[in-house]
This record gives sequence, C-alpha cells and structure tokens, in this order.
Amino acid sequence: MLAQNAEPTPICTDRPTKANVTCTVPKGDWQLESDIAYTSRDRQNGVTTETFYSVNPYLKYGLNDFQDIEISWAPSIRQRTKEDGQTQTTSGAGDVYLRLKSRLFSGDTLSMALIPFAKAPTATHGLSNDRWEGGVIAPLGVTLPRGFSLTFGPEVDVLADMEGHGHHVAITNLINVSHALNSRLSLAVELWAQDNYDPAGTIHQRSADGALIFLVNPRLQLDMGANFGLNHSTPNSQIYLGLSYRF
Repeated sequence: MLAQNAEPTPICTDRPTKANVTCTVPKGDWQLESDIAYTSRDRQNGVTTETFYSVNPYLKYGLNDFQDIEISWAPSIRQRTKEDGQTQTTSGAGDVYLRLKSRLFSGDTLSMALIPFAKAPTATHGLSNDRWEGGVIAPLGVTLPRGFSLTFGPEVDVLADMEGHGHHVAITNLINVSHALNSRLSLAVELWAQDNYDPAGTIHQRSADGALIFLVNPRLQLDMGANFGLNHSTPNSQIYLGLSYRF
C-alpha cells in the first residue's frame, strides 16, 4: 500500500499588515509576497500626495531551517501631488530593500525573530530621498487560546536626515492581534506607532490598521486591508490588495 503525501505546511507571510511574523520560508523554497493594487493619500499643510502602484513584490528564499533572505523592489510607482490647484505627477521605480530573517526560537506559545535590513537608493528621483538607510526588526509572536495570536514588532531604523547631512534614529512599535474566523479566513487588527527623531524636528506617526486574509490553498494566500492615520503627521489612508505564493 502506497503512503499518501503529507499535506504541505500552510504558507506563512509577513503580509498583509505592518507586522512581521517570526516564521521563515522553508529551506530551498521560494516565496513571493506582493501588493497587486495599492493607493495612499496624505494631506499635509495644504499639499495632497497620492501614491499608486500595482505590484510591490518581496521575493524570499529559504536558506536553511531558520533563515531566509528577502529582496523587494517596486518597478512602477506613480505619485501625484496637488497644491494650490496645481498638479504634478512623478512616475518611476522604487528603492531596493534587502532583508535577512533569522528565527531565534520557536515554541508552542512564544517565538521570536531578528530581521536586519538595508535600503539601497535606486528609486527614480522625486520618489525617494536618494539615501542609504537601514535598521533591525525584532518581531515577537504569542499564540493565544481560541484561535487568537498576538505579535509585537519593535524596530530601530537608521534614517537619513531631512537636511541631507547625516543619519538619525527612528523607533517603531506595534501590537497586532489576529484571529482565525475559520480554516481559511483570518482577521487582523493593529496599532502602529513611529517616533522619528530627525534633527530638524521629531515626527510622531500613529495608525490603526486592519486586514482580511484568505488561504486559497496551503501555498496561495490572498489579502486586503487598510491603514488609517490617527494624527496629522501620518498618511490619511493606505488601501491595498495582495497575494502570496510559495513555490
């Protein structure tokens, strides 16, 4: 009698919210996680900025049983700025992000990972600050009863100064709660905060985020979500659709 193939482990992704999970891509596997539609709107001091792109892929590869390497690049971004009745549109490609995720430990109720990353200034002029930046994220996951899970996402970034002469630190924190509604559908809600200590003036950003995740099969996941700014310094809204596929 032939043994039946075991059901593959369901895909585990950093999408769709701002939180990162502690799991890594299985050794030797590739995984694609991408927006398939994204729009953002931000109004600051009478200037409205709208950003659109159709794909923003993260391509991941499992190096071993506890590490993967990840690269991201948005090939087509369109940004429209409106001020005093005048509209200016800038189109082009985005920056390249490179990350290495290492799972430090993983238990039945508690897990942790470390994700150092760097941003290379490859974006079209006007779509980025044309500077190298980086940081490290240390997600902590907690499994709760009745299908709930909790994720904390402390992060330290080294960002370029607005005046262009050096770098400074930004501190990010988030708390994310997700719940499996059934075997395929999950809901995630999140509170996110970043304090950017730029020498020109500290910027405090806050948002409330939510997303739905649908597991089509163990290798394919679809998602949709929205982020809403809670103060003047944060983009008013970010709305997206996305997919993830492990192959």
